[in-house]
Amino acid sequence: MKILTWALRLIIFLFLFAFAAQNTEPVSLRFVLGQIWQAPLVIILLAFFAGGALLGVLSLLGVVFRQRREIARLKRDLDQPVAPVAVEPPPLA
Repeated sequence: MKILTWALRLIIFLFLFAFAAQNTEPVSLRFVLGQIWQAPLVIILLAFFAGGALLGVLSLLGVVFRQRREIARLKRDLDQPVAPVAVEPPPLA
């Protein structure tokens, strides 16, 4: 199974490497206020992929920190000793 996984990774890497090697022509990105960025297409694709991945990670940070705080609070509540509750029997009529 390990060999199959590495073979699949190698095939994907070679496919992406061939894609990158064939897309080295410079392209121009025109931003706001007349700014132009010229770079090979594969570099621009990589930059925007990395930016999207970074935005995805940043969007999850709030949820992760909120869950960590709640887990810490629940662990603190679990560590505190619970006082026994005295139950009185009902009065006899």
